[in-house]
Amino acid sequence: MFSSAAEALKYIHEKDIAMVDLKMVGVAGQWLHVTIPARQFAQKHFEQGVGYDGSSGSGFSRLESGDVAALPDPTTAFVDPFCTKPTLSFLCDTVTADTKEPFASDPRTIARRAVAWMRQTGIADEAWMGPEFEFHVFDRVEVLNEMYQVGVRIVAAEIETEGLTPAIPARKGYMRVPPADQLQDLRTEITLTLLEMGIPVKYHHHEVGAPGQCEIETELGGLLEAADRAMIIKYVVKNVARRHGKIATFMPKPVYGEAGNGMHVHQKLEKGGRPLFYDQKQKNYAHLSDLALHYTAGLLKHARALAGLTNPSTNSYKRLVEGYEAPVNLFFSLANRSAAIRVPRYAVRPEDKRIEYRPPDFTGNVYLTLAAMLLAGLDGVRAKLDPAEHNFGPFDVNIEKESQEFRSRIATLPRTLDDALAALAADHAFLLQGEVFPASLIQSWVESKRREEAEHVSARPHPYEYELYLDA
Repeated sequence: MFSSAAEALKYIHEKDIAMVDLKMVGVAGQWLHVTIPARQFAQKHFEQGVGYDGSSGSGFSRLESGDVAALPDPTTAFVDPFCTKPTLSFLCDTVTADTKEPFASDPRTIARRAVAWMRQTGIADEAWMGPEFEFHVFDRVEVLNEMYQVGVRIVAAEIETEGLTPAIPARKGYMRVPPADQLQDLRTEITLTLLEMGIPVKYHHHEVGAPGQCEIETELGGLLEAADRAMIIKYVVKNVARRHGKIATFMPKPVYGEAGNGMHVHQKLEKGGRPLFYDQKQKNYAHLSDLALHYTAGLLKHARALAGLTNPSTNSYKRLVEGYEAPVNLFFSLANRSAAIRVPRYAVRPEDKRIEYRPPDFTGNVYLTLAAMLLAGLDGVRAKLDPAEHNFGPFDVNIEKESQEFRSRIATLPRTLDDALAALAADHAFLLQGEVFPASLIQSWVESKRREEAEHVSARPHPYEYELYLDA
């Protein structure tokens, strides 16, 4: 929004801004914030930041000791549409409290380092990324998780219609129209809010899932910009839903038997304004350049390890099962939604040529997800990996209908969070290149995910187990 701190401070004064809100991202990918009266906000805040406790909520204390500071980035400012009083928000880098140096494990800093490493290699000077936003909107979610009571009740108006319109059948919600689609106006309000905030939206529609599944797709942006936008979009989606007395969730698999929520990421590289993924001679599959094929092979080679960052929840692996357009098989193909990497058929112009990596979801830290994917792709480019030599395709088939002999030759994503974390622990040297990811972050990430999520979930009886075993 602003090119300098001075421009931001002038705006605060001239527009009678009441409060300034600083938003910083923790290791797990959640936003934290602190709010400052505008009359007290000054140039010093852009130079010194605002100190906060790195041991409470952010996850930084597991990696380094000491206090940290939130340093606002003037270019990320936006007027917060959900505050009663005029509030200007800034996204922040987390820096060291004393020297104000970039904090090694700050997610925005890692995203910047990934781009800097790409430029240092000479391969490209811009990485364009475009996540797709799939989410559910429910009327109410009641969770009961006690020693002697366990259960979840989801209320969704599109399947509990009170006889006013036929309910959407399971997995039949794709692009439905009103009155079956009851969320048209809500998605439009989200879209108009985002447009007012300067975030370009391509379209919105009802997704496959019957109980309120939605999709919003935006334009591609530079890697850091795309990650910043993703945080803002999630914030807007959740707050608009709350404004209407509903709850929005990006949980990968909130409803058994329905389609889950992914974060398909469109991506391409550019150098000197020239698109690098298009095959000028049109000799390769889907008009992908050699560089694009190497990049694709790098993503697929490291996909199992990437899952530890791109799908870092136990719920992620409830979504990653065959039969729901879930990308569990590690191959690429043109317009094929059963593949881990889809080449969009409609992206035919050189500047539009791209790939879509389909496994990720929003339980990850979007900055780390995008940075890790870029590093995996660059590793493939530097090693000149050939997808065919690794049996990554292209395969223009519906993998579910192929023979067991054919399927056995196709590598798959991990089936559990434990398996994904083990793969990340074994294969993360590509993340350390250019000193982009600190080794301590990878170690702490793996340990905390196992200790605080995988082990806790595995130790708890599941309601379906009572149905299976209560009469044992």
